[in-house]
Amino acid sequence: MEKLKTGIIGCGKVGDFHAKAFEALENSEFTAVCDNNIERARAFADRYGVKAYDDIEAMIRECGLDVVSICTPHPLHANPAVIAADCGCNVLIEKPLASSLEDCDRIIEAGDRNHVTIGTMVQRRFYRPCMRIHQAIEDGKIGRPVLGMVTMLGWRDKNYYDSDPWRGSWKGEGGGVMVNQAPHQIDLLQWYMGEVDEIYGVWKNLNHPYIEVEDTAVAVIKFKNGGVGNIVVSNSQNPALFGKVHIFGENGAGVGVQTDGGAMFVAGMSSITEAPYNDLWTVAGEENMLETWKREDTDFFNSVDSMYYYHREQIKDFVDAVQKGEKPLVDAREGRKTVEIFTGIYRATETNSVIKFPIK
Repeated sequence: MEKLKTGIIGCGKVGDFHAKAFEALENSEFTAVCDNNIERARAFADRYGVKAYDDIEAMIRECGLDVVSICTPHPLHANPAVIAADCGCNVLIEKPLASSLEDCDRIIEAGDRNHVTIGTMVQRRFYRPCMRIHQAIEDGKIGRPVLGMVTMLGWRDKNYYDSDPWRGSWKGEGGGVMVNQAPHQIDLLQWYMGEVDEIYGVWKNLNHPYIEVEDTAVAVIKFKNGGVGNIVVSNSQNPALFGKVHIFGENGAGVGVQTDGGAMFVAGMSSITEAPYNDLWTVAGEENMLETWKREDTDFFNSVDSMYYYHREQIKDFVDAVQKGEKPLVDAREGRKTVEIFTGIYRATETNSVIKFPIK
């Protein structure tokens, strides 16, 4: 099998998940890493026996890279993505695609201009319970999705925000719970329900006076398929509780997943404490499957290194798509949809008005 040369931009905590995946994939030749701090890049590179750079263009051209992952803080996704695309390199970007729609569009335009593939990491789509919901909707088991609900209640303390200098600021993080903790659940909501027509929402900082960004947000959504939905997300609930996505169809059946339970997961700092599972399933003839699926899915989840396995699954999907000239499961345009949703909530709060989509 011909191998694609792969690399990483941004040598922080989440970069290790990408490095392990690139190292493990049969069609990947993990080659180089880049960071604006060359000493950090060298330390990271030494762990994996690859080359270290502090110049993106030099890394891609000298090493002949085919694919790079971008693992920088959210507001710093766009510039390296555009540089990589302009070098003819395919790009996979950690969630969210960017922290602003302007940056999303710069990334997408660079991909189109250079005829390269750009994708976004939302590895929870690859959880078995999440895939099961999408397949049920595709198979028409609940009819048209008419009501979608996201609940993501967790806790972040001061130690968390102090763990990296970029956390908790508009400049460094680009936003709060909607940008960093809830994109996975928001992505699943739009994947299941379809395109948004309009949104109204409010964000607040309830009990984190030492950060600039929101720790809580709520929203009401109208979808273009005629359905409605709501989002309730917070980093202000102590102890950490759960993340859930529930979808109800026009035939009355409902399907749902708890994507996260127990302690909130932090890449490179904590482990996933509870396996994801379908917590709601009223599809006719399948009502009694919940216990079986939970047991099977939990056994599988606990049989793999779940800290990085699902990263590897999505990275494999992306590398395979590049190699075959196909579309990955989550490309940049798909990733932009989540950014448009949280942008809509920010604008609704700012203007105290309903925001129509597409957002200009």
